[in-house]
Amino acid sequence: MKINILDRMVTALVITTLSLAGISIAADGQRERQEEQKRDHDEKQQQRKQEQHQEQVQRKSEQDQQQRERSQRESEQDKKEQRARQQQQQERVERQSEQIQKQQRVQQQQRQDQIQQQKQQQRLSQQQQKKLISQQQQRVAQYRQHLEQQERLARERAALLQQQKRMAQYRFQEQYLERVRLQQIHLRDNRFDYDHDPYFYTAPIYRYNRGGSYYETNEYGAKTLRQAVNYGYEEGFRAGKADRDDRWRSNYKDSYAYRDANYGYSGYYVNRSDYNHYFREGFRRGYEDGYNSRYQYGRLADENPSILETILTQILNFQALR
Repeated sequence: MKINILDRMVTALVITTLSLAGISIAADGQRERQEEQKRDHDEKQQQRKQEQHQEQVQRKSEQDQQQRERSQRESEQDKKEQRARQQQQQERVERQSEQIQKQQRVQQQQRQDQIQQQKQQQRLSQQQQKKLISQQQQRVAQYRQHLEQQERLARERAALLQQQKRMAQYRFQEQYLERVRLQQIHLRDNRFDYDHDPYFYTAPIYRYNRGGSYYETNEYGAKTLRQAVNYGYEEGFRAGKADRDDRWRSNYKDSYAYRDANYGYSGYYVNRSDYNHYFREGFRRGYEDGYNSRYQYGRLADENPSILETILTQILNFQALR
């Protein structure tokens, strides 16, 4: 009897212990599930944060790319607009230049018409004609003597250029001298008809200032002075280009052509000193353009450099007498 009671107590104790163990195991299992769920939750939350961060980085990258593309489009648009403005400005300058040249041609034609009318209305007296012819003959004689003296100076100058190995400038000087020689032959072989040349019976219609003094001339003298500036610019351009080709320092006064300044002068209509002065005015500007490879004072016409009409007018500054 006692043994049965003891067995039941043992059995009850065992059952109680097992129950407690089961409860403990169940509790531990629940804690583990909770911890696992928490870890899963934390991992998912961390993953979402990483995904959100990556999305933010991606959006920022896309925004930066869009900003760069927008900046590039704006830059290209600015460049297009700038080119368009430059083109429009250039076109305006060209139109203005054409208008100025057109106005100058009209004014020049008007001056020529006026000159022609005055030529028909005015005529110098016989005494004045004889005085002009006498002066002219003296100028021609002096000019021929001067040309003979220049030949010696030209030879000395050519030797110096060869010594300096300035071959481009040497070739230019030889070409210049050849043009002057042809001019000299023409003067020698052609007889001048003083009695029938209109210069000697046409009254002055212009005055011009040189060195602080005023001089008067008619249309033929004015044409000769225009020719002096034009020829000076052409020869100066070639001389400047030659010095640039020789890589020589810029110095227009060093050129023989500048010192001579006689190309194109026939000895008629104007004093040689006047012709030389305006030749050198054109030469200086032509030399600067040729040396610097530009056309600030001139332009290229029929593959030859030619001074601008506006610059020519400024240099001569003829004033009408009537």
